[in-house]
Amino acid sequence: MSHVPDSLHYTSDHEWVQVAGDVATIGITQYAADALGDVVFVALPKVGDSVQQGAIVGEVESTKSVGEIFAPVAGEVVEANSAVVDAPDTVNSDPYGDGWLIKVRFAELPELLDATAYTALIGE
Repeated sequence: MSHVPDSLHYTSDHEWVQVAGDVATIGITQYAADALGDVVFVALPKVGDSVQQGAIVGEVESTKSVGEIFAPVAGEVVEANSAVVDAPDTVNSDPYGDGWLIKVRFAELPELLDATAYTALIGE
């Protein structure tokens, strides 16, 4: 069973979002990391890139598949986690902590799932 922290927001594409002011920290959920298997490569957008909600902004590759990262919010990338690029397995070992992917400054927060709704979505 996947861990789903109550303090985060979620998307149906298995990203998590932590909001602090007008900045959203974004990563993939433990459920997604577990489904991918051992992550061996992460590609992220660059700081300063504009992202559109729902657009592909990167990818996570594992030994068995490739998963796309979708932007849950529109805005400007203000930070990309270079540590996960250098050590992709961090996405598996700490998806809600050191395995975060990008931070995006947004103007408007879209409607996202809460932990209860996301847990229901993944059937756990």
